[in-house]
Amino acid sequence: MNETKTRRTFLVETGLAGAALGLPALGRAAPAIITSDASRPVLAQGIQIGDPAGDRAIVWSRADRPARLWVEWDVSPRFGNPRVVRGPHALESSDFTARVDLDELPRDREIFVRASFEGYDGARSEYSHGRFQAAPLFRRGVRFVWSGDTAGQGYGINPQFGGMKIYEAMRQRRPDFFLHSGDTIYADGPIPAELTVEEGKLWQNLVTPETSKVAETLDEFRGRYRYNLLDENVRRFNAEVAQLWQWDDHEVTNNWSASKDLSANANYSEKNVALLTARGTRAFLDYAPLRPHDAQESERVYRHIPYGCLLDVFVIDMRSYRAANGENLEATPGGAATFLGQEQLSWLKRGLRESRAVWKVIAADMPIGLQVADGTNLAGQPVWEAIANGDAGPAAGRELEIADLLRFIKRHRIQNTVWLTADVHYCAAHHYAPERAAFRDFEPFWEFVGGPLNAGSFGPNKLDDTFGPEVVFQKFPPTANASPYAGFQFFGQVDIDERTAALTVQLVDLNGTTVFTQELEPRR
Repeated sequence: MNETKTRRTFLVETGLAGAALGLPALGRAAPAIITSDASRPVLAQGIQIGDPAGDRAIVWSRADRPARLWVEWDVSPRFGNPRVVRGPHALESSDFTARVDLDELPRDREIFVRASFEGYDGARSEYSHGRFQAAPLFRRGVRFVWSGDTAGQGYGINPQFGGMKIYEAMRQRRPDFFLHSGDTIYADGPIPAELTVEEGKLWQNLVTPETSKVAETLDEFRGRYRYNLLDENVRRFNAEVAQLWQWDDHEVTNNWSASKDLSANANYSEKNVALLTARGTRAFLDYAPLRPHDAQESERVYRHIPYGCLLDVFVIDMRSYRAANGENLEATPGGAATFLGQEQLSWLKRGLRESRAVWKVIAADMPIGLQVADGTNLAGQPVWEAIANGDAGPAAGRELEIADLLRFIKRHRIQNTVWLTADVHYCAAHHYAPERAAFRDFEPFWEFVGGPLNAGSFGPNKLDDTFGPEVVFQKFPPTANASPYAGFQFFGQVDIDERTAALTVQLVDLNGTTVFTQELEPRR
């Protein structure tokens, strides 16, 4: 059976044919919010595929009651010879979420999966279907997309707009996987029923009790993830595109660090940021389709995803190990200047040095050279949320870790590193070069910025010249906090050519229109 027929058969059998055949957006079928009689479990949120690496991939789902997850997979959509995997129990402790780590997958093949839950009375749910591309074993072209910032600034699921339709635009590109660069939810941003936006337009949201206020309880944090999974574009995307998730601040609260103080914030009755962080972390790990690390550090988010001989992805964590946000001008590394932390930084250096892939993508949840402020301190001095400190001079504060990493990459002759990020709610292409920089001990490199996915649009941020960034391209709204109606929602697409290994980056808007393209030739 040829690939086209195989894919069409799968789409028809699972109700996804409308999307593949180009029907109007509001008429497309999607993985439904499955309803059933009360006698058997229900998979209300569909399935998610995550962390495709080597011959493995995660399959995630959620039941509506205590039950056991079962996953079947096959290389045919007809499931003529499926492998059946008994998954874990889905209980209240995980909000009834569960995942299995499939292994021994045939490489370079399209894998078809179906998940179900078995209740403790023996009743079985209906299947939820999905498909994904297994990681390559031999050299082949690779395509993936990335972006960040989902349901921020009160812009949730607007049925009149078509929902979170940028997810459908990404799905139409048929990527091997999707890199979510953080802010997977906005736990600190209530989603109202209506917002008046540019030109007096009305933005109307679906709302739930958990989105009516800032998230404080564990159930309210989890409810933000359940909310995003109400969107049919998101569920369809999750069923067809494997994902790599990282996180940033809004999974807990805006710009959180050890210096975050909510004592004067009337929106919060729970003022303990450490407790909110614990609850936000638990909810993220319950709902993210990522592979748990190990018992030594079960909450670790940074990880390496090998994807064939052309690509290694290093997903880093710029949130968990940072010192308190401050003036960011320390003269020596460590202590108050800590950002990635020494253990993560050593892991990244080691991984880059050992990588044999042509391209090494560093997936960062925050940009390097863009200034991201976090107000001022009691002395009136600027406080910084990201790496840059507004001082164009030699590296200081958190910049010292980045300088150390860039120096290491140069001295060990590590070629073809590319940084991908989001966070700032507009798209951009930055080129960093030592001849423009105050710190010069590094090789030139590129950083590309995507986002937002479904949130307010902002920009542009000011650049910090310490590492010599140059804006090659940027696109942003004329006014701050533009709604998705304005069209300034973006994702990035990366294509690596099978023959030449050239890497091409496109920045794409929510309608699927490419607004910028940059091709990079590999250095040998």
